[in-house]
Amino acid sequence: MSFFERVQTVFKATKTYVNTLLGRDKPVIPVLRLDGVIAAGVRNGDTLNLQRVEKQLDKAFAINSAPAVALTVNSPGGSPVQSRLIHDRIRALAEEKDKTVLVFCEDVTASGGYWIAVAGDEIFVDPATIIGSIGVIMAGFGFQEVLEKLGVERRVRTAGENKSFSDPFRPETEAQIAVSERLLKGLHEQFIAHVKNRRGDKLSEDAALFDGSIYLGSEAVENGLADATGNVRTVLKARYGDEVRIKPFAPARQGLLGRLMGAALDQVEIRTIWARFGL
Repeated sequence: MSFFERVQTVFKATKTYVNTLLGRDKPVIPVLRLDGVIAAGVRNGDTLNLQRVEKQLDKAFAINSAPAVALTVNSPGGSPVQSRLIHDRIRALAEEKDKTVLVFCEDVTASGGYWIAVAGDEIFVDPATIIGSIGVIMAGFGFQEVLEKLGVERRVRTAGENKSFSDPFRPETEAQIAVSERLLKGLHEQFIAHVKNRRGDKLSEDAALFDGSIYLGSEAVENGLADATGNVRTVLKARYGDEVRIKPFAPARQGLLGRLMGAALDQVEIRTIWARFGL
């Protein structure tokens, strides 16, 4: 054995000893938390979007020794575009790094939250998790009579007959209703196709799965929206051993000023979305 080979052997033995001493020889599973209403931009530090989580996703999947990446999802939904972007980034990394993705649903994994969750190769729930809501919603208000009672004239001019679509101060027309229904139907069809593509034969034949209904986690296991009940620690220990090391990741938060400004602007809207699920 040459001198160089002896040095390599000693180096490897030392590295193995140090890793064992520090517990680094144990299997490690990165766990990334995806939490909040799904919305574009970073105006509110508690919203969930690709810009906020992409770096942490990259770091979690970059741990070469990890056989899997776990995601905890707690979201009532939101932007369909951001939901798709986060899902697609997770699947791209899983294929690139050859990782199993395990998703753990917490209080609520609904609508766009469930869109993200099906990025998992397996989906775990608490029996009390609220899950599903495979549908699309468009909401607004009509204030057209308020201005008349106040004696206020509103002046709006547009180039393009549909430019003032869903103006809350004008009566909704049949044409506008038709446009809304077309958009909702198209998004709903995309959502259904997405879930069927990811969950396949695991889904039951119950048509109510796709009518916007929500389910308890225990029901979701029965109808195929989820695979089993369980939490992060118990499942990872059962699968990778009692000595598995869990390495937590969390999306970066904004500074204090940004969070305060975002809260003032968005808190009412965010609370309204969570309140749909009793939270």
